[in-house]
Amino acid sequence: MKNDLTTQAIYLLEQMIASPSFSKEEHLTSELIAQFLEKNGVEIHRELFNVWAFNKYYDPSKPTILLNSHHDTVKPNKDYTRDPFKAEIIDGKLFGLGSNDAGGCLVSLIATFLYFYEKEGLKYNFCLAATAEEEISGQNGLEFVIPKLGELEFAIVGEPTQMHLAVAERGLMVLDCIAHGRSGHAARNEGDNAIFKAIKDIEWLNTFQFPKVSEEFGPIKMSVTMINAGTQHNVVPSTCDFVVDIRVTDAYTNEEVLEIIKQNVTCEVKARSTRLKPSSIAKDHPIVKAGISLGRETYGSPTTSDQALLSIPSLKCGPGDSARSHTADEFVYVQEIKEGIELYIDMLTKIVY
Repeated sequence: MKNDLTTQAIYLLEQMIASPSFSKEEHLTSELIAQFLEKNGVEIHRELFNVWAFNKYYDPSKPTILLNSHHDTVKPNKDYTRDPFKAEIIDGKLFGLGSNDAGGCLVSLIATFLYFYEKEGLKYNFCLAATAEEEISGQNGLEFVIPKLGELEFAIVGEPTQMHLAVAERGLMVLDCIAHGRSGHAARNEGDNAIFKAIKDIEWLNTFQFPKVSEEFGPIKMSVTMINAGTQHNVVPSTCDFVVDIRVTDAYTNEEVLEIIKQNVTCEVKARSTRLKPSSIAKDHPIVKAGISLGRETYGSPTTSDQALLSIPSLKCGPGDSARSHTADEFVYVQEIKEGIELYIDMLTKIVY
């Protein structure tokens, strides 16, 4: 059965590669995924460009495992030497845009879902969600779908990790800051220079160490990445704007970090969003222990994914290599998909029976 699932998964991925699915334009791949699942006897749900389904013997009294990955892609970069929409297998490599990020993961999770779909007597339900807009952190993908899925126990998020276990992921928060002063003539010692006020706050941001340190990532990283002030050389600026990029660890929530910053600076601080949260799953969680028992390693992921939109324990894990994502002539090894399906099934088998 696993071999048949692998063959079906690779065929589906080839079809997806041939169907452009840039973020917000995923109608073709959503249709392919829906047809594939229905052909395999699965009752599906669809809204916008998202497709989701539950196992045949879903029992609301049981906890539910979410299997999620995305089917949107970035646009191909100018360095491609191949047709990004032509799926070709050469020397064991399946080439094509989205093959590695995250088509290989998605079709492997779909195959895993089908493996368990008709099985009875499981300790858990399964929910499969193939979602849109991951590459732009959009609001019409997983974030749109989550409220429709019911209560979830934990999630496996399919991203290329070489099937190792990303047990934590950094969050991202961008702050727009405005230091306020008072304008005046530069020659007459007038005004209150907003640049100097900004400098004091920037120095604090550059040197402050949050007390709690993540086991996986170490300290939170804050970087001032943009600054702007002044209108002309002889006018003392009344405002100075600057931008702060913050990579939040699993030691704090975004809201906690924002509050600590506001308490320690004098400038006006506004977060563009607190949606992209840090995430983690305990190393003694059953699914993590199952992966470790199969020789998988744990690590903290520096990249952001749809995992940031989940408020439940989540594990990022999938076939492929993150280093290939968004590169020219993207590919995934066929063998990686085969092994990914087998490892997903073996990990879950250890906990669902």
